Amino acid sequence: MFTRFRQMPATAMAAVLGCALIASAAPAAAKDKPKKEETKKAAEVPVSKGFTPAVKKMIDATAAKDAAALQAALAESQAGATEAGDRYWHGYYTLQLGLLNKDTAAQDKGLDAMLDSGVSPAESLGAYNFYSGNFSYVAKNYPKAIQRLEAAQAAGSKEASLSLLLMDSYLNSNQVDKGVALAKSAIEASRAAGQRPSEELYVRPAKALQAAKRTDDLLDILTLRVRDWPQPAVWRNTLYILLQQSGDNKDMTLDVLRLMRATNAMTERGEYLEYAALATEAGYPGEVVSIIEQGVSKSVFQKNDAKFGPILETQGERFKADRPGLLADANKPPANPKAARATADALVGIGEYAKAIPLYEGVAASDPVALYRLGVAQALAGQKDAASATFAKITGDRTRLAKLWTVHIQSPPPAPAAPAAAPATGS
Repeated sequence: MFTRFRQMPATAMAAVLGCALIASAAPAAAKDKPKKEETKKAAEVPVSKGFTPAVKKMIDATAAKDAAALQAALAESQAGATEAGDRYWHGYYTLQLGLLNKDTAAQDKGLDAMLDSGVSPAESLGAYNFYSGNFSYVAKNYPKAIQRLEAAQAAGSKEASLSLLLMDSYLNSNQVDKGVALAKSAIEASRAAGQRPSEELYVRPAKALQAAKRTDDLLDILTLRVRDWPQPAVWRNTLYILLQQSGDNKDMTLDVLRLMRATNAMTERGEYLEYAALATEAGYPGEVVSIIEQGVSKSVFQKNDAKFGPILETQGERFKADRPGLLADANKPPANPKAARATADALVGIGEYAKAIPLYEGVAASDPVALYRLGVAQALAGQKDAASATFAKITGDRTRLAKLWTVHIQSPPPAPAAPAAAPATGS
């Protein structure tokens, strides 16, 4: 003969379980009181006839919130909990003792006993496994956290932080590929639900990929990050990696700096100085003047700065002398493909994007750099669809830049909220 006792519904448990979550926030279920219909549907677990008196003592002690009596009843009955249902209820009231005493170790122990009994109600497995996995995560027992959180996921748990906890458990167990795959899946699920994904879903995998020196994969996740969190600081963090990769390739470095400028990611005096130096060397005085004036307007340096002042003076004079001829050249057939691209580059540098586009188009089929810069000119001219189509054709060493430009022109304006801490990149 069996006696059945009603367990606490999963929603009620969520309201009292004290879990230190990765995002330092209570799970959604913890914000709601259990509904009457949920209580009615709470499953029942059988207890053996011989263990029934012990369970009744536990019920009475719990109802009276008498932790000492409950602890005594648990100690007295432990050896007699031989049947699966008995072990479940012993674990259940161990959990209650942990709740009364705010003892997370006892709560975790109780959850383990309930789950290991094998008779936990199916509708509660998601909640039990989630909280057990959360306790394991906090204790840095990542293998157990993975086991429990995977089980919670399989049981249909909808806890908002489940993916984040499981992802980080994978990463901390050196299962980087699993962690990254889960992060990407969670990111797209959040977007599909009309929500902006947690930044932790990008930052934590990025740190793991950086530690593993997997730069291409790192840039993949950071590209998703700037898509969803397009703040200038996030762009800067991503593009600084490309600056490091460009090495001594001055042409490539200049293109990276141009995207940094377009995304408002330039903040340091040294970046402006490098940009000005490269544009001077390449023969774009108008672009030099423009970037220095931008630095002055943003108070990165003063107009009479010892370095920038002389550059601004000499390049300003050269630009005044060259500008009429440059604009005239824009309306003439170029002498050769090299001259066409050089003229177009100079026109983009002074904001004459519409005049540069036909010149790029004339040589883009045979010049990969011109094709890429055609996309940039179209983007800066506000021709988003044309720019996206052009960037989709880019192959070779500017492929990553083309993808990032595409993200930039398709992204909504950045939200004012400050981004989470980013993985260190030496910037």
